[in-house]
Amino acid sequence: MQNQSQSLPPVPSSTTASTTVAPKQRRAKRRPLSPATIFRTLALLWLSALFLLPFYLIARNSLLTNAQITAPNWTWLPTSPRLENFRELFTATQETPVPPIVTGLFNSALISVTTFVFQMLISSMAGYALARIPARGRNIVFYLIVATLMIPGAVTFVPSYAVMASLGGVNTRWGIMVPGFFSAFSIFLFRQFYLRFPTEIEEAGRLDGLSYFGVYWRLLLPNSTGILMALGVLTFIGSWNSFVWPLVIGQDPSTWTIQVVLSTFLTAQTINLSQLFAAAAVGVLPLVLVFLWMQRYIVEGAKFSSGKE
Repeated sequence: MQNQSQSLPPVPSSTTASTTVAPKQRRAKRRPLSPATIFRTLALLWLSALFLLPFYLIARNSLLTNAQITAPNWTWLPTSPRLENFRELFTATQETPVPPIVTGLFNSALISVTTFVFQMLISSMAGYALARIPARGRNIVFYLIVATLMIPGAVTFVPSYAVMASLGGVNTRWGIMVPGFFSAFSIFLFRQFYLRFPTEIEEAGRLDGLSYFGVYWRLLLPNSTGILMALGVLTFIGSWNSFVWPLVIGQDPSTWTIQVVLSTFLTAQTINLSQLFAAAAVGVLPLVLVFLWMQRYIVEGAKFSSGKE
């Protein structure tokens, strides 16, 4: 017994059992950039600079005089920025108590926001009706709406003007707005969106006694924020940049939008380049702010347009 007890191996202590050797942390090796990655990066930088160049030229020329803009010697940065261009732009005169640039900004903002609200409301209701309400001939109506996308917009100016003239909408702000309330493109995208919408939500609302409009207003519309904002941003930008229709329907200076105001700096007698670029810088600033704030929804709008979720 004594020999067997002496032959037993020693029991390791708690400190010996708990002691572990920490593995050495190896630093991750940086992978060398492949030629394809370098080429893509340089191509993207070149394209970014190409697209940003017009904005830079607008900002640069808005701080120069007419002589400096047309001078043969090119300078990337103005040596003596002329902020008087912006001050003169917002200066009122006896002939124009309200500067035209202020009127143009107000009208463009009012028309763009109103068009955004009504187009989203009308298009979402039409898309829901074509997607969810069983009615005979709804597919034929949908195909006719989609067929209007193949008609150039310029073709509709004359009949639209005739309709607005008969309704008294010439030289009015609402005459500029109303044609923008209806968009076949928005109706098409809303219909496709509601076709993919879960039917369980609609069925639950119908069981609770909601009508078709109640299901749309209380259930579907609150859950359509993504497509509403995506199409809304595109609608706002398109309405803000609209030029031909506001020029055709609004001959009164009180109805001019910012794009029409910009065209007044280019006349057959004089071309005021410094004022033109200053007004362009002021006019493009709201769009830049909207783009930076809502760029995520613009990307979603491109996905909806391509049929991807």
